[in-house]
Amino acid sequence: MCNLHSNLTTHEAMRQLFDVSVENANLGNMPALPAIYPKGEAPIVAIGRSDDRALVRSSWGFLTPNKSKKTGNWIKPQALNNTRDDKIRTSGLWRKSFEERRCLIPATAYAEATGRNPATYHWFRPSGADAFAFAGIWQYRKGLVGDTEVEGIFHSMVTTSPNEFASKYHTRMPVILDPEQYEIWLRAETDEAFAMLQPYPGELSLIGEGIGMKEEPV
Repeated sequence: MCNLHSNLTTHEAMRQLFDVSVENANLGNMPALPAIYPKGEAPIVAIGRSDDRALVRSSWGFLTPNKSKKTGNWIKPQALNNTRDDKIRTSGLWRKSFEERRCLIPATAYAEATGRNPATYHWFRPSGADAFAFAGIWQYRKGLVGDTEVEGIFHSMVTTSPNEFASKYHTRMPVILDPEQYEIWLRAETDEAFAMLQPYPGELSLIGEGIGMKEEPV
């Protein structure tokens, strides 16, 4: 499971890396993000209304209603930030977005934590890549989740079995796409897109690790 990643890429560099036109880059004044957590805002690349790629702001995690076990009252919604590859075609929460609303999640690194009190954070990226993209899905939601009013774009990161290196740190890893896979992931039929949900075949570089290190090392 990935609960922490970063994106230090400038808006212009993202626009060029993901082949997004100036008019479709809609990030406003979003700053560099050394630490992105569930429910936090982050940029995604999706197919927009003009059928072109667009860079938009999105909240990390599909929201689900949540009740207090003690009182039975509604509390803040849960954010399901990861989507398992083995459930993406069968779960009602994920299936429609996988079929119709796939996205790229730009990143410069991601982290896994081991141990507790305190945890040690290990930061990774594909070897030789300053920026890359995870496979994601998205939805637009407006209305009540429990008793919380929401409106906006929400995304979830697709995870799969880890490669040999990543398995040293966790039993899952995010699906990392190569640039030649971006267009396929965004537009392909579901069978072709599903076949892309594989452990990253390239090398990952450990770029930093330490106790309580919750931001990408720079």
